[in-house]
Amino acid sequence: MAYERLKQMIRKEFIQVFRNKKMRAIVFVMPVIQSLIFGYAVTTDVKDVKTAIYDQSATPESRELLDRFTRSGYFTITERLRSDREIDDILNSGAAAAIIKIPPDYSRQIASGDTAFVQIIVDGTDSNTAGLVLNYAGSIIQKDALQILEQRSGAAGKKIGVELETRAWFNENLTSRNFYVPGVIAAIVMLVTLLLTSMSVVREKEMGTMEQIVVTPITSLEFILGKTMPSIILGFANMLFVTLISIFWFDIPVRGNIMTLAVANGAYLMTTIGIGLLISTLSETQQQAMMSTFFFYLPAVLLSGFMFPIANMPAVVQVITYLNPLRHFLVIIRGVFLKGLGFAILWPQIMALFIIGVLVLALAVRKFSKNIA
Repeated sequence: MAYERLKQMIRKEFIQVFRNKKMRAIVFVMPVIQSLIFGYAVTTDVKDVKTAIYDQSATPESRELLDRFTRSGYFTITERLRSDREIDDILNSGAAAAIIKIPPDYSRQIASGDTAFVQIIVDGTDSNTAGLVLNYAGSIIQKDALQILEQRSGAAGKKIGVELETRAWFNENLTSRNFYVPGVIAAIVMLVTLLLTSMSVVREKEMGTMEQIVVTPITSLEFILGKTMPSIILGFANMLFVTLISIFWFDIPVRGNIMTLAVANGAYLMTTIGIGLLISTLSETQQQAMMSTFFFYLPAVLLSGFMFPIANMPAVVQVITYLNPLRHFLVIIRGVFLKGLGFAILWPQIMALFIIGVLVLALAVRKFSKNIA
C-alpha cells in the first residue's frame, strides 16, 4: 500500500509539472538558453582590444613595435591620432579602450643605446580588463626590448640572461571558458531544482489540495518523497543535458570519472531539493516562494567562487561559504572536468554535500510535519 501511495504521489507531481507551461519552460527551455548565454558571455578572455595609436616617431622601429601589437591577437588598431587633444575624445567616446603613444625620439633613443619610453593609456573603468591589457602590452614591449638587446650585443638568435619557461597544467591555453562553463552547469542545476521544489508544497496550498492530502493515509515521509523524486529525476536529466551542451557545443574537456560526478550530483541535488522544500514549506504563495528562491540563489552564486575567488573575501565570509552547497560542487565539477580527479581527492566535498543535504532535508520534513499537525 505504501508503495502504491508513493507511486501515485510521484505520478501526480509529474502531471502537475508537465501540465504547467511555466514549469515546462523552467525544466526544458531555461537550461538550454542559460547554457548558451552564460557559456558565451561569462569569460574573462581579452581579445581584439580596440586600440588607438599615436605614433609621433613614424619610423621603421616604431612600426615594428606596432606590428608586434597587432600580430599578438590582443589588440586591433581602430584609430590613428594626430594630437594629444584627441586622446580625451577617443577614451570618452569609447572608440578605443587603449592608446599606444610613441614619442618623437623613440628611434633616436634606441639607436643611441638609451632607454626608449612608450606610453600605454587604458580606460580604467573596467579595472580587470584594464589590468589584463596592461599585462599584455608589457609582455609585448618586453619581448621587443629583448630583441633590441640581442641585436645590440651581436648575439641574435642566442638567449641572453634568464629565460622564463612557463607551463600551465589542466588548462593549457588558459581559456577562461573551460573554468566558467562547468560552474554554469552547477548554477543551472541549482536554479532549476530550487524552482521546481520551492513551488511543490506551496502549490498544494494555493490549489486547496493540501487539506485533501492531509486526511489521506499518506505519511509525511511519503509526501516528501513524492515531491522530491520528480525533482531528483529532472535534476539528473538537466545535469546530463547541460553537460552534453558543454562538451559538444563549447568543447569543454572531461578528464575525470563520470561516475564520481554522478554520485556528487546526487549529493548536490539532496541539498538543493532540501532547500527548495524548506522554502516551499515556509512560503504561503508561489510568488513568495519564487522571491525567496532568488533571495537564496543570488548570494549562493556570489559566495561560491563561481565568479569571485573565495580567498579574496573576508575571513568571516570565507567560513560562511562552507555552508554553501554550490561552493563544494564547483570544486567537484571543475576537478572532474579539468583535473581528472576522482573520489579519492574529492570525497571531503562530496561528504560535505551529503551532510548539508541530510540536515536540510530533515529540517524541511520536520517543518512540514509541524505545519500539518
